[in-house]
Amino acid sequence: MKIKYLGHSCFMIETSDGVSILTDPYKGVGYELPENLQADITLISHAHFDHNNIDAVKSKFVLQTAGKYELFGLKIKGIESNHDDKGGTLRGKNIIFTVQVDGYTLCHFGDLGEPCSQKLLAKIGKVDILLIPIGGRYTIDAKQAKSYVEKIQPKIVLPMHYKPKDGTIDITDASGFLSLFESVLYANPKYETKIEKDSLTNEKTQIMYMEREE
Repeated sequence: MKIKYLGHSCFMIETSDGVSILTDPYKGVGYELPENLQADITLISHAHFDHNNIDAVKSKFVLQTAGKYELFGLKIKGIESNHDDKGGTLRGKNIIFTVQVDGYTLCHFGDLGEPCSQKLLAKIGKVDILLIPIGGRYTIDAKQAKSYVEKIQPKIVLPMHYKPKDGTIDITDASGFLSLFESVLYANPKYETKIEKDSLTNEKTQIMYMEREE
């Protein structure tokens, strides 16, 4: 599996069988998506402009509601959650997606805003690769994200929804989250990582920092 970070909460995930999954295509964040994006499956966590730029992607299937799906041999689950800590009354609902891919469970948190609870953790289940927002203000912040990481204990964590130098969304950069952990891996190249089958044998969670390709 290859995971490429396109910025904000957008990743391109390619399975070992060549199935492509895109998450939360954006606009209006201070930088642009790559041109001519194509994906077999696009996952949309919620309808805000910086997460649902569907027009920028040529996609065979677009999933944006809670439920269970099976596409291209992949089992996908959309889990309803809240975009804020007030039961969704401030910013609405958010869909967390889990995908069974290459023998792992990958989980994209979207714009999750509610604090960690056993009820939500039970719905999510076991996760190997966690894509989690860390920028605060509109989502969980760095400390809340760490709480999720400690409870879920995934093999790999990829932070997202943080402010880069050219970002215009009023959220924090990644430094506060990264400083909460003893060690951080830096993707090489900086925007992409490759996960081989049966390679996740580490006992401790690995925090991997990625930047988009400019």
